[in-house]
Amino acid sequence: MSIEKITEKSERYARRSLTEHEAKLLLKDYGIPVVKEILAQNADEAAAAAAQIGFPVVLKGLGTALLHKTELGIVHLNLTDERSVREAAESVKTRAGKDLEGFLIQPQIKGKREFVAGLFRDAQFGPVVMFGAGGIFTEAISDVAFRLAPLSEKDALEMLEEIHTKALLGNFRGEKAVDKTQLIQILISLSRIGTQRPDIAEIDINPLIITPQGEVCAVDALAVMREISPSSDNEAKPKAAKIDPAFIRIFFHPKSVAFVGASSQLGKWGHTLPVVTISRGYEGEIYLVNPKGGTIVGRESYKSVTDIPGNVDLAIVTVPAAAVADLIPQFKEKGIRNMLLISSGFSETGHEGRKLEEALVEKAREAGILLLGPNTMGICNPHIRFYCTGGPVWPRAGATSVVAQSGNMGAQLLAFAEHQDIGIRAFAGSGNEAMITVEDYVEALGTDDLTRTVMLYIESVKDGRRFFEAAAQVGKKKPIVLLKGGRTKAGQRAAASHTGALASDSKVFDAVCKQAGIVKVEYPMDLLDLSAAFSSLPLPKGNRAAIITLGGGWGVVTADLCSEHGLQVPDLSPELTERINKMLPPYWSHSNPVDIVGENEESIAMDITEALLKWEGCDAVINLGIMGRKILLGRVGDASCKADPSCSPEFTETMIRQLSDFEKNYVKYVVTLMEKYDKPVFGVSILTEDKEQTVYRVKDSRFKGIFYPTPERAVKAFARMYEYWRFVSR
Repeated sequence: MSIEKITEKSERYARRSLTEHEAKLLLKDYGIPVVKEILAQNADEAAAAAAQIGFPVVLKGLGTALLHKTELGIVHLNLTDERSVREAAESVKTRAGKDLEGFLIQPQIKGKREFVAGLFRDAQFGPVVMFGAGGIFTEAISDVAFRLAPLSEKDALEMLEEIHTKALLGNFRGEKAVDKTQLIQILISLSRIGTQRPDIAEIDINPLIITPQGEVCAVDALAVMREISPSSDNEAKPKAAKIDPAFIRIFFHPKSVAFVGASSQLGKWGHTLPVVTISRGYEGEIYLVNPKGGTIVGRESYKSVTDIPGNVDLAIVTVPAAAVADLIPQFKEKGIRNMLLISSGFSETGHEGRKLEEALVEKAREAGILLLGPNTMGICNPHIRFYCTGGPVWPRAGATSVVAQSGNMGAQLLAFAEHQDIGIRAFAGSGNEAMITVEDYVEALGTDDLTRTVMLYIESVKDGRRFFEAAAQVGKKKPIVLLKGGRTKAGQRAAASHTGALASDSKVFDAVCKQAGIVKVEYPMDLLDLSAAFSSLPLPKGNRAAIITLGGGWGVVTADLCSEHGLQVPDLSPELTERINKMLPPYWSHSNPVDIVGENEESIAMDITEALLKWEGCDAVINLGIMGRKILLGRVGDASCKADPSCSPEFTETMIRQLSDFEKNYVKYVVTLMEKYDKPVFGVSILTEDKEQTVYRVKDSRFKGIFYPTPERAVKAFARMYEYWRFVSR
């Protein structure tokens, strides 16, 4: 029977699952190697089939309701004669009862290694292929990798290399290495089923047994059907309309803004936003709107937007949620096409709020008005001094664009950026994303020439497949660094109540990030650290680290961190060792990390840094403790003067100035070396103060000095940049 007739039969009888035999016919139709088997209806036929196949054999109960046969006790292994086959058949008949539809007889496939492969449909991202350690402990071990279909051969190979038990793919206990080409083709075949057969909901091949010769064979399979309809299939549901990037750009480059809901009361959004915008030097026209009119923050206010004499590019709305819809006709009459809706009280509050939001979106769309928000902290574009956020933070202009689904998280990221002197291209608190979604922002930032790095804090996506495709496209041109909330069950509950949208499964989302080249981080500070690195340093072309340190212990810890994050710390070449011998005392470490044993001669650190960058055996340099010595000396000097009346504060101040000059010169020198050798230098300061930043700018240079407060942060930045380089160089 053809696979088409089998699936038609399944649909006719309203079956959700294919039998194991039918599932294997489907797999075989797509080129997946399956075990030879014979279908039998009774014990005598089973015994005859076993004799035909040759002993030992496996006997299984067959039935559409018999999905987990091992747990039901209806799988019998290593049957060595016809008598044992008949006894096994009778046992299965008793255990399976009315659900039994027949017996499967298969040869006993020998092999010490078992894997699992499968396919399922994620509600957000569509068909997903899975591979991992198989057998009866699959769920307990949970050593699996995922990728979205369609798969490339590189995607499939990465899945094989990603599992923790990948050593089983090589030569193992007298058995040959697995035929990886065969495994890759199995995963690609599952991918084809996912894209070509929307009626297949799930496939589970467990186990895939590896023979002693390294060949792969599917000995058990499960396939689940599904009904396809817009109501049951998220993939078939209509998606939100895409927003033209040019329309989003207007929000960040308005020539005139109107604050609708302006207020004289300190602490209200209608007061904070215009005050911040005016005080930071925005040069466009600013209009204030309040139904009572009068003077607000020293400016005339208008009772309606229709009373404003000039054009309005952007309306910033802070009125109560119930009053927003009444503004739509006024905006339409005035020709206002863009609304930044700060107000809360919409879908984030529950069912009634969602209905209010949907009605508002419908009215806005009919009027030709684009809405950003609602429930947003605001936006900013430092390049035109347009700061319109609830938080009193104003980072300098730069090349990192930030989109955050949490306003408070966004404000915190901007505060960190300001403190660490990281330049911001633009910021958007996306709020509930009633019209402009994170997918729209990613696509728009991909076309923005001033954006070099995209930073995202998200809790959910509206259209998973579009998000993946947009990120994969943008990621080829500029890095996307992402922090996701809702990674745990507790976080998912918080995310649902916070944004009004459910979070996707974290493992699938992790796979999406890997496949799309998104640099996913675990903590907010990682976002800033990587933003600083990506916007300031050349990409490392490999994972080999050369470490220069003022102290041995620090170097050892950093080498351990490198190993834990997938970086190598290679041995120094004899030529490089000899070169460093001429710079350092005989008792230096003679190894990588290079311990410069506390040498204070300024040229030594510079010369060794260049020698390491010049070395073909490394892809990046991590320097520890070169920066921050002026702080250390200052504290020692203060202590000395308090303890010793004869201490000269002037001498200490002179030394601090000299060290300060050295550090400035060292930063310039490092930047020059990065331009010369096209390799990054990750710095770690020996001490920092509150006023110390991460980024050190050098005039007229495309690169900057980067100095983190801890080795962990430097190593993580290196590892993630290398991860991104692997993606763009595929």
